[in-house]
This record gives sequence, structure tokens and C-alpha cells, in this order.
Amino acid sequence: MDMNRYLSGTFLVIFHSILLSSAAVEPFDLLYDNAIDAFHSGDYENVVRYMEGALSSFAKLRHTKVRCRLKCKDKHRFEADPLSDLKFFDVILRRASCLNDCMENKLGPQSMHTVSEDVIQDFNRRIPYNYLQMAYLKLKELDKAATAAHTYFQANPEHVEMSRNLEQYKNMKGVDSKHFMDREARPHQKAFAEGVKLYEQDHYGEAITFFEEALTQYFKADLECRALCEGPQRFVEQDHVLYRYSLYELISDHYTQVLHCEHECVRDLATRPGRLSPMENYLPLYYDYLQFAFFKEGRFQEALACAQSYLLFHAGDEFMTDNVEYYQEVLGHTAAPREDADWYVKRHQQELELLKVGSQNMGVEYTEGNYWSSSGGREDSKRIPSGTDGWMEYVPISEKKNGTIAVVQEFKEGGPLLYDNVKLVQNSEALNGTQRVLLDDVISEDECTELKSLAHAVTMAGDGYRGKMSPHTPNEKFEGATVLKTLQFGYEGRVSLKSARMFYDVSEKARKIIESYFMLNSTLHFSYTHLVCRTAITGQQDHRNDLSHPIHADNCLLDPEANECWKEPPAYTCRDYSALLYLNGDFEGGDFIFTEMDAKTLTAQVKPRCGRMVGFSSGGENPHGVRAVTKGQRCAVALWFTLDPLFRELERLQADEVVEALDKIQHSDGDIQINPKDEL
Repeated sequence: MDMNRYLSGTFLVIFHSILLSSAAVEPFDLLYDNAIDAFHSGDYENVVRYMEGALSSFAKLRHTKVRCRLKCKDKHRFEADPLSDLKFFDVILRRASCLNDCMENKLGPQSMHTVSEDVIQDFNRRIPYNYLQMAYLKLKELDKAATAAHTYFQANPEHVEMSRNLEQYKNMKGVDSKHFMDREARPHQKAFAEGVKLYEQDHYGEAITFFEEALTQYFKADLECRALCEGPQRFVEQDHVLYRYSLYELISDHYTQVLHCEHECVRDLATRPGRLSPMENYLPLYYDYLQFAFFKEGRFQEALACAQSYLLFHAGDEFMTDNVEYYQEVLGHTAAPREDADWYVKRHQQELELLKVGSQNMGVEYTEGNYWSSSGGREDSKRIPSGTDGWMEYVPISEKKNGTIAVVQEFKEGGPLLYDNVKLVQNSEALNGTQRVLLDDVISEDECTELKSLAHAVTMAGDGYRGKMSPHTPNEKFEGATVLKTLQFGYEGRVSLKSARMFYDVSEKARKIIESYFMLNSTLHFSYTHLVCRTAITGQQDHRNDLSHPIHADNCLLDPEANECWKEPPAYTCRDYSALLYLNGDFEGGDFIFTEMDAKTLTAQVKPRCGRMVGFSSGGENPHGVRAVTKGQRCAVALWFTLDPLFRELERLQADEVVEALDKIQHSDGDIQINPKDEL
């Protein structure tokens, strides 16, 4: 039996090696895993080797998909009418065969490039560059370390420590300004940004060159984005028991999904790295900048064409209409919009019509998005082009007054702390913010010791972080456990049931204190409760400048550049209040910090200690993070709360039932027989 297992294992290794050797491009997820393993073993040369290889394979895979799909689409075209069913499916089948051959010739077996969504998200978030920055630093290749750090920071501007790293690199010998470049910069966004800089310096002729290049690159990126949409699609309507699996309905539904993806490319191309929300009015701004730059250069014919192009996106815009009239008066004739804009907008409108029909066929109501918002161009009393101030600001939950953001919600604080031993240390004013509180002696030294012992017995690496042992930084290990899990361990005798019950009771005590102190008019419900420890990994703390937990907000996506917090998924938008109850202070680093919305300006700092609790509202008014734990282990009870009962934590409700059952057993005279394991 053992020999069979050995032979089977050996065969799998050999077979895997053969597949890899036949692949023209190595799977980037395999290279990525190898790089992470090398990092944890301190083999920094192989970190660079594998991580650079992973980034290269990731880019090659994307490029190959685009190239093959465009090539096969061009090679096998749909001819003009009449187009019979046989001719239609002949083209489809030939395209499919062409695509399969092209992909396998370039990449090897396609099955080798099936990658988990988590790994893809890591690459989209540019996590590999964080590893590269640290590896290059260890190898004393400071120029490459600076480039990797800059590239990572562009998509993660909330990362305070990376910002500090970049400041340090600027002062290091062998590093100069040319090394601070974004290796993943999108050509159209890069050219547009350069054009804006020159425009603002009144170098209009040079700005025009960059704006024209930006347009060229934009339409190229649009073509690539649309090609990438031609992959597998899935929609829940197919899972419905009444779904009609006929040929034409399947084709219609699949094509509708592809069409929707292609239509959304306008958002993708306007979205900066690390952001979910696009820059408003993005493509129309290209033409607005161009028309004004051409005007300043005295090139009125081209200015008029760009102004007409802008009106294709915003028909009847008052200021641009005035510009058109001005140009026509100067020239003595009119001009048509540019061909690129005319073609783009017509295609956009045709797709909208098809999307409405396709969505109707799927039984889904299609709502057209606001793809182009108004430009808000600069007012001017003279009849000259308006120009633009560039970006528009979106304020989702607050109102704008006198150029500043004023939160509409009214906050209260200062209610009773409910327990005699609990001490108020600092309120919002002392913590330089809104809806913040720092309390001491929420639990005793004995309770801290018991809960920390419980953490050592019950927490698992990666629990609460999708199984990732190091979700926020590769320099620390994260372990966690929920209330329900500890109760289950207690019932099974793996930990003290008394300790498990203490975790439950302490979290309820924290909830009552937060609800009372902030004088909430409705019940505060648990959204998530987590007993969590983070431990510094020995040998990985030298020259460390990252955070244990990057600056963020708990119910919205922090956007430091826009000075805004976007209340949209994947943020936990249902969360209203947060609290951290610390169990110890015998470690180095690990201070809790509040910042301004720029994720850089420190407003308050809290040093953990046994029984200390920091509580705060979960929105963009309270960006926060944790400094690196450089030695020892930091343990705490992390709590998130919601005012909406629909988003109550399911595990907490189950834990409530278990505790109720245990209480009945404890007070029963023997007549009531309840097995709490049934509740688990």
C-alpha cells in the first residue's frame, strides 16, 4: 500500500513537471507561491526570481488572451447579409478552434493557467511588489526597491509605512527621481496625467501631444478590455429551476453578459489603480482639455472639432455650446466632431439598445448607468472656451459646504459607562476626532490572562482572513477564533467551558458600554466578533517599515487622494461602530493609530494594555490602522457592530442559543434535558 502511494505520488510529480516543461508560459500562481515560500525562508534572490517571473507570466497571459481573441476575430469575420445559420455557426466554430490553437501554442495546456480568485486579486492589488520591495532592499538593490515600492504605493496609497519607505528611498545613495516610476502604469492614464501637468503650466502645445497620445492609448486599451470580456460568463438565472436551456436563449444570455462587460470598459479605463470608483467625466475631459489647448495655440479648426466631440457626450452643455458658437464665428463655418469620438459614442448607444433587449430576454431590468457626468467647466463671463479644472468630486453621504465636506449625521457621546470599574481615559476631543473613546479597566488582569490562554488554545492561523496566515503583512502571523467556535471547543472539553463563556460575556459587556457611551437610540447588534492574535515572525523584522494593519475605515473604501471614503462593496457597509479590547501590552510595536482621511496625518495613538478598549464609529471619519508588531504577540477581542438587525452576525445568534441552552442545563433540576451540541 505504501509502495503504491509512493509510486502514485512520484507519477504525479513527474506528470506535473512534464506539463510545466511543455508550457510556453509558466503558471503565475505557482511562481507566486514559490516566491512567498522563498520569502519566508529568507531566500531573497529566489523571491526576486520567482516574483518577477510571476509578474511576467501574468502579463504574458493577459497579452496572449487579447492577441489571440483579436487575431481569431479578424481572421474569421461575419460577412455581410445574407448570413445563414450555417455560415453564422461556421464562423463561431472556426473562431473557437482558432482561439484554442492560438492559446495552447503560446501558453501550453490551458488547464495549467486556471488560477484562484484570491491570487488574481493579489495581483490586481499589486501585492507582489510589496514582496519585491522588501527582497530588493535585502539584496541592497535600492533602485529596484524604490521602483517596486512606488508601484505598490500607487495602488495602495493608504499604506502609511510604504509612504515612509518612499521618503527614505529619496534620501538613499544610488536612488534618484527616475527610479520612482510605476511599472504597472496604464499608458492612457499616464499620458493624460502628463498632459494635464503641462496644461496647468500653460505649455499648451506640448500638452496637446500628450492628450492626443492619451486618446490613442485609450482606444487601444478599450479594444483590449473588450477582448478580455470574451471569456467564460456565469449568471444566476441559469441556476433557476425554470430556466429554459434552448440554443438561442443560451447564446442571447451569454452574449448579453459579454456585452455588459464590454460596455463597462468605460468605467474600467477611468478607474485608477486600487480604486473601485472611476474618475468622473473621464473620456469627455480629453476633448475638453484639447479644445482649450488648441484654442490657446490658435488652432481654431481643431478646437471646434474637439468642442463638437465633447457635445456628443453632453448634448446641450451650456459652456461648450458657447465655445462652439465662438469658434464658428471666428472661422466663419462649422466643423464635424472628430471621427474617433463620433464612432465611440455611436457604438456606445447601439450597445445600450442591445443591452436593453438582452436584459429583457433574461428577465432582468436593465438600468443605464451614468457613464458621463457633467464636466462642471469653469465659468467665464467672456465668450471664450471654458476650460476645466479636471476632476469632479463625488460626495456620497455628506454634503459639500464652502469647499469642505460636512457630515450630515449628528453624533452624540458621553453616556454612562454602566460598570463602576470602567474608566474614561480620552473622549473624541482628546483623541482629535469624532465618535472616539478610550477606556481602561474594562476587564481585569485575571480575565486578560484567561482570555489570552484561551486564544493560544483555540485560535487558528488565517481564521477570519480567508485562511491567509499573513493577510495584511508577510512579517506577522495572524490567528483568530469566533465566539461560537470557542463555545464548541468548550463543550468538547478542548478548552475550559468557563473561559469560552467568559469570551462571550466580555464581548457582550463591550457591546453594552459602546451602545451606552455613544447614546444610541436603537439597539447595537454584533456584526462580527473575533478573538485575534498577531505575532511578529522572527527574522523578518530588520528594516521593517510596513504596518501590521494598513490604514482603512471599517464600512467604506478609503480614498486618500480624493479625501473621501466610498461606501460600496467589498467594504462592510452595514457596520456602524467598532471596538478593540486589548488583552496584553507585553510586545514591541503594535500601537493603534487614527489618521486623517489622507491616511498620512496622525491624529491619535493608543498603546495597548490589558483591559484597555478603544471604540469608534466605523465610517470614513475614523481612518485607523495598527503599527508593526516587531516582537512578541499582540492579542485582542475585535468587535464590529451594526444598527441594522438584518445584518446581525449569524454565528452570534447561534452562540446566544448555545449559551441559553447551557444556562438551562446549569439551573435545571433534572427535568429538562437539553444537549447544547445540538445547538452547535
